[in-house]
Amino acid sequence: MKLVFTHPNHFAVIHIRHLLESHGIDCQVRNEFAVGAMGELAPIDVWPELWVAEDDDEARARELIDQSTAQADEADWFCGQCGERNAGSFELCWACGAEPPQR
Repeated sequence: MKLVFTHPNHFAVIHIRHLLESHGIDCQVRNEFAVGAMGELAPIDVWPELWVAEDDDEARARELIDQSTAQADEADWFCGQCGERNAGSFELCWACGAEPPQR
């Protein structure tokens, strides 16, 4: 098993787990409920961790994680059809389903 992702936000780790599983990569969340030990342990030591079951999946998992986090860093965009603000990672407008303007 190899550690491929850790984050203080439990939902971010679960999101990445779903991403990897959707690509056929078996993985496991550890420290899922360790936050109760904060104070006895350093905060970073209780962050949820995502581990891939097969060492051979590590490189592909990291590639998918890098792609996903790069999309999250994109600038927000405004829909040309309805004017709604959308997160940079959205491939379609959340309000009307229109595609984003060319970037």
